[in-house]
Amino acid sequence: MAFKKEVLEIIEPKDVFVGNPKAEVTLEEFGEYESEACAKANDIVKQLLEEYEGKIRFNFRHFPLTKIHQRSLKAGEAAVATAQEGKFWEMHNILFANRRNLGTTSLKLHSKEAGVKNKHFLDDLVNATYGWQVQGDLREGIDRGVKDVPTFFVNGEMISGKATYESLSKAIEMALKKVKNKSAAPAKKVVVVEKETKKPVEAPVAIKKEKAVAPAVKPAVKPAAKVATKSTPKVAVKKSAPAVKVTAKKAAPSKVRQRA
Repeated sequence: MAFKKEVLEIIEPKDVFVGNPKAEVTLEEFGEYESEACAKANDIVKQLLEEYEGKIRFNFRHFPLTKIHQRSLKAGEAAVATAQEGKFWEMHNILFANRRNLGTTSLKLHSKEAGVKNKHFLDDLVNATYGWQVQGDLREGIDRGVKDVPTFFVNGEMISGKATYESLSKAIEMALKKVKNKSAAPAKKVVVVEKETKKPVEAPVAIKKEKAVAPAVKPAVKPAAKVATKSTPKVAVKKSAPAVKVTAKKAAPSKVRQRA
């Protein structure tokens, strides 16, 4: 008998957002769960999500420094596993709060605390079911110039220097201004196009009307006046002259009969 293999559709880390999923400004972090610096940066991210509520969204990408933090890789896999049940943000914060206790068994307990109900959670960690997703984030980070954690991007632009609330909020403000300028620019262009299209449409209509009326008036008036004046004198003169001569000849014979 042939058995069908179950296809497991995995939600990629790049598609997991916290905040407004439709926001036009994305705050993106490459980090890992054993890093003290990343734990401090997570507190800043929480403040930014509150400050710019509805205006930004946050995306966490995994960049485990396995040479320094050997448990960061499995912690990243655990975060991806919880994201499949919509519990990423809960697990994300729990992992930072317990960054010194990230063994495989502990990760299972942390997942229960986050509200994960997957009975195969521990098996998935052991079998590295979500290992490719973490490794994929790591490779992408290297390609984009990430060398240390945490490294932040705002709408794809890397934020240089130390990640502070001031530096990140400044970058977010600039990104929000760019978005407003882009959304306002098309409105101005539409107005200009409408004005330009109205002028050439009206001009040809006016020209056609003038050409159509002018030729029709000239031939209709002038020929009619010339025909009427030439025909009337000729008919009146020729017909009246013969009528007078005929009546004069008939009167002479009536006088001869009276003498006899």
